[in-house]
Amino acid sequence: MKRKEISTTENTERTEVDAVASGHSVVNTEDLPDGFQMTELGPLPKEWRVVRLGEVAAITSGGSAPQGGQYFLNGKNPFVRVQHLDIDGDYVRRWDLITDEAVEHYRLKKFPAGTIVFPKSGAAIRLEKRAILLVDAYIVSHLCAVLPKTSKVDRWFIFYSLRAKRLAEDKAEGYPVLNLSEICDVPIPLPPLPEQRAIAHVLRTVQRAKEATEGVIAALRELKKSLMQHLFTYGPVPVTERERVALQESEIGPLPAHWRVVRLGEVGKVITGKTPSTARPEYWNGHIPFITPVDLNGMPIRVAQRSITEDGLKKAKPLPKGAVLVSCIGYIGKVGVVDSEIAVTNQQINAVIVESSKISNWFLAYAVMRESNLLESRARKTTVPILHKTNFERIPIPLPPLDEQREIARMLQAVDAKIAAEQACRAALEELFKSLLHELMSGRIRLSDFPLEEKLDSQNRNA
Repeated sequence: MKRKEISTTENTERTEVDAVASGHSVVNTEDLPDGFQMTELGPLPKEWRVVRLGEVAAITSGGSAPQGGQYFLNGKNPFVRVQHLDIDGDYVRRWDLITDEAVEHYRLKKFPAGTIVFPKSGAAIRLEKRAILLVDAYIVSHLCAVLPKTSKVDRWFIFYSLRAKRLAEDKAEGYPVLNLSEICDVPIPLPPLPEQRAIAHVLRTVQRAKEATEGVIAALRELKKSLMQHLFTYGPVPVTERERVALQESEIGPLPAHWRVVRLGEVGKVITGKTPSTARPEYWNGHIPFITPVDLNGMPIRVAQRSITEDGLKKAKPLPKGAVLVSCIGYIGKVGVVDSEIAVTNQQINAVIVESSKISNWFLAYAVMRESNLLESRARKTTVPILHKTNFERIPIPLPPLDEQREIARMLQAVDAKIAAEQACRAALEELFKSLLHELMSGRIRLSDFPLEEKLDSQNRNA
């Protein structure tokens, strides 16, 4: 049975009780902004209603996952599992392919493209994933399916309403479950249909910009990979001239004939980090970066997640600006370069203070990145892999003339700078999306007068 709409003119006491039960602080209705009403979801515009998800959408779930390779061999029917849902993406873009026999044997139900899906059982519900089927597909029983059932709601608005809600917060540890009945009972705000579509359009526009940025980042990473392969094989020459480069075979692969291969310990002093006592608070939370492997991402390091004081520095091993850092315990081969005037590291990192007359620090950093597999192969295989200092110093690296080193480093740094700029853009778009999701779904930003042309209206309903 549908619940009665709650408003400031109808049962104010009931509304305030519901607001407390849903975690909202009670707001005196006299303090509400003009044009707002108090609801169980907090203050909302008076033109909006609060409905249960089950009132506006059919709520169901998928079926059993086919077991046995014969049900997947040459299959053509998409079958979506929990792991196929990306954390941030709006669409389900991956799936298994199952046979017609699997569909018949397990009596699976096909869901149309546009169905909203999210995990309803297991630890995955805590990730609060939400996605929309890109194609007609069958889905696993661990997924809930939401299909809007009235022309008075916009599918994309329902989708973003669910993205704005955390359904698993109160679930116990162990094997948490969202029952279909409680999913049906989830309250959501419901603006007039034109405003629903306007809200969905704005949020989708930001998401598309973010996805486009992610595509640029992926392309740049592939470019960097190809560029490193070229530069460390032929040197800093145009691709059209690589056939003219005389090559030699070396222990680390083909190299230009005029390059040398040296040991890492020949081009600088290697220092293993040291951690000041964590029992001495006067050593910590100062202004000097204390770098651990989590801070190494192939980029210049100006600050770290932790820092030490001048007193702490006396109990550590100071490193100058430009030192090349390489993680050698646990995750082997993460790289960074100190970009502050002074820094220290923990014992998981070996630092190389380079001899600048022999090698460019950034060329060394990129050379080590390229040889990460070699570093891993030289590590001692224990519960936690360890590349000891002596073995680290024996790692072979290419050594071109200094001018070529600097040009190689310059070209790769230019790509890295572009990647960093795109990552900053992606982070800004993500923050914008989160802010707009909250502000639009609470009615703090109104789009009731947002102009929707017929073409845009059709896109929101059919895309």
